[in-house]
Amino acid sequence: MRNIGIEFPEKGQMGFYELGEPPGIGPGQALLETLYSGITNGTERHGLMADHGYGGGYPGRHGYQHVCRVAAVGSQVTSLQVGQTLFLGIYVGHRGWHVVDAMPQPPLSIVLPDDVDHASCALLGVAGVALRAVRRTRVHAGQRVWVVGLGPIGIFGAQCARAVGAHVTASDMVDARLEAAAETGMHRVVDMREEDAWQRIVEGGPYGVIFDGSGYERLFHDVFERGLLAHQGAIAAIAVRGVTAFPWPMLHGTEAAIEVSCHFSVDELACLIHFLRTGLIRIEPIISHKVSIDEAPAVYATMRDDPRALYGVVFDWKG
Repeated sequence: MRNIGIEFPEKGQMGFYELGEPPGIGPGQALLETLYSGITNGTERHGLMADHGYGGGYPGRHGYQHVCRVAAVGSQVTSLQVGQTLFLGIYVGHRGWHVVDAMPQPPLSIVLPDDVDHASCALLGVAGVALRAVRRTRVHAGQRVWVVGLGPIGIFGAQCARAVGAHVTASDMVDARLEAAAETGMHRVVDMREEDAWQRIVEGGPYGVIFDGSGYERLFHDVFERGLLAHQGAIAAIAVRGVTAFPWPMLHGTEAAIEVSCHFSVDELACLIHFLRTGLIRIEPIISHKVSIDEAPAVYATMRDDPRALYGVVFDWKG
């Protein structure tokens, strides 16, 4: 068990801090040993760089994707057994262990079955945020969906939309992301660097749901000017933005909506595990880095200086 955690002591800098030994647990608590944790690319970079008003000062501890082994349980705990592996989604940053209240069960957690890859499950948090957005915008079978930006949130949004039966157009400008979209079965993959990219996007529309995983500043204006949003459709504005303007007629004329979603629940986690077990979504095609936690400084330096070089990042705490 590692007695360290990760924090951002100042803008653009990552460091380890000492957790110390775990304390004794109470009768309703559990001690969880971190096996893997997943980077949340957007959230953590916003915290690292204090952009979009994010972070709330330094030092900051960011991250909410932990795969843990149950190391000990209190005398009154009946929901967990020592040795089980679970996903834990609490926002406490990357750290080597957690003491949590386990009555009736740990918060925002789900026991992981043996037939899913536990390391990949370190990205269930970002997948959960994407799935909630798909649900909130009422994506349904046969609907046309355009996913703009195929970072981790975008690629999971695309996969979840496809899993419920939507016809998905996915677009980006980064080769690895476009390749992941093709590998995970998107119906149309558009490289926005190509000369006919906007023509292909228009041909695929109008879209019942437009899933914004990019934060592209002109997106709402392009949607309106090119007539991309279907009547009573919705834009899922998932990528973090600053002050955002949109053309009023985009919504007034279409009776459409803009939805913002940045959380997930145990229900989303259970649904994702079902999708994983049935092959409706895949995580491994987006994992670009699975490295020891000791390599975290180099990963965060890349996040600061060249964020597009990272895709799905999983830290292994077992070394």
